Amino acid sequence: MAAGLRPVWAEVDVAAVRHNTAVLRRAVAPSSLCAVVKADAYGHGAPAVARAALEAGATWLAVALVDEGVALRRAGIDGPPVLLLAEPPPAAMATAVAARLVPTLYTRRGLAAAASAARQAGTELPVHVKVDTGMHRVGADPHDAVTLAAAVAAEPSLRLQGLWTHLAVAESPSPEDRAFTAEQVRRFDRVVAEVRGMGVDVPLVHAANSAGALVHPATRYDLVRAGIALYGELPSPAVADALARSGAGSVRPVLSWRARVSFVRDLPAGARPSYGRARPLDRPARVATVPVGYADGVPRRYFTAGGTVLVGGRRRPLAGTVTMDQILVDCGSDPVAVGDEVVLIGRQGREQLTAGDWAGVLGTISYEVLCGIGPRVPRVVVDGAAHPPDARGPEGAVPEPTGGGSGPTDAVVEPGGDQPVPTGDVRGPTR
Repeated sequence: MAAGLRPVWAEVDVAAVRHNTAVLRRAVAPSSLCAVVKADAYGHGAPAVARAALEAGATWLAVALVDEGVALRRAGIDGPPVLLLAEPPPAAMATAVAARLVPTLYTRRGLAAAASAARQAGTELPVHVKVDTGMHRVGADPHDAVTLAAAVAAEPSLRLQGLWTHLAVAESPSPEDRAFTAEQVRRFDRVVAEVRGMGVDVPLVHAANSAGALVHPATRYDLVRAGIALYGELPSPAVADALARSGAGSVRPVLSWRARVSFVRDLPAGARPSYGRARPLDRPARVATVPVGYADGVPRRYFTAGGTVLVGGRRRPLAGTVTMDQILVDCGSDPVAVGDEVVLIGRQGREQLTAGDWAGVLGTISYEVLCGIGPRVPRVVVDGAAHPPDARGPEGAVPEPTGGGSGPTDAVVEPGGDQPVPTGDVRGPTR
């Protein structure tokens, strides 16, 4: 299946990534910045985002899976350390070592696997030990973390490079949640003090995600793991307020999601478009079909919850149930034609829809919205260009990818350019 043969695409603005990285670096200085690019950079395309963040001064990258780290190395991102945020399965440890990834450890089984893989490779492997201070997802209990860190330090093939934890409710302004975050910090500080009290060197200590770094300055330590803020979304008003107070600047959305109208028809009042005939039109309306659906990341409940898209610079409601490959948009009495631009996420004229807006409608978080944009939607990398109207050609198509693979397409539009230029990162959508 060639990329870009239907007029649906997501633009990923690497200039916005660089801008956001610079803002976050100013906000958390003198701590260093780790760009979290797991889940294909939250659906944006990991190689392009990683490069842009590194260009703007991020010094670390972080992923969830060994496969994700290997993909970065294969994309030519050789220099920076890449932290694995979860302990790799023992069978994957040798691959992690070969790709020069930095494993997180929190079990004796993981320690043994890491030590064995490092010995076989004839190298000293840097590792981080994760402490569970209250998130209760993964990590060693505080007491076990101390003994695990000591065991790492005693293993000749391993080097304890860092201790870290993860905050569960850092974005929340409630007194109860702020108290819980403070207790997580106290538990973590005790572990760090105990490990260092044994004479074990711990070069890097880190705890802060985007929310922690901005709302709780005490959690910044040596390194901040910036995730959602890197992509221009903030997880709560409290985080937005904290960033504004910092004076570091504001972040910008990195991704916009666009399509073009594929079919138009005028329907009378009372017509019930789409599956289930769920809702009658309350007046005659021009209904536009847009070739994007729940297989691409538009949930069926986006219709029932009252979601909108932008057409002609105005918010337009969906006219019927979201289908696998198409949505129907109620454009009222306004003119609309085949080929007109439809914005699902992004700006059109004076109006804007964000992933946060979608999350509010759907009762979820912007992370899920962004990660849910599927691999059938090509990612077109732009560098500060505001979705050039001719970038996709008269039929709305992008170039066919030059490489294979299963991730989203990665093409580049230089500012002022007419056509996306495929790069070595271009990967076609999956079947």
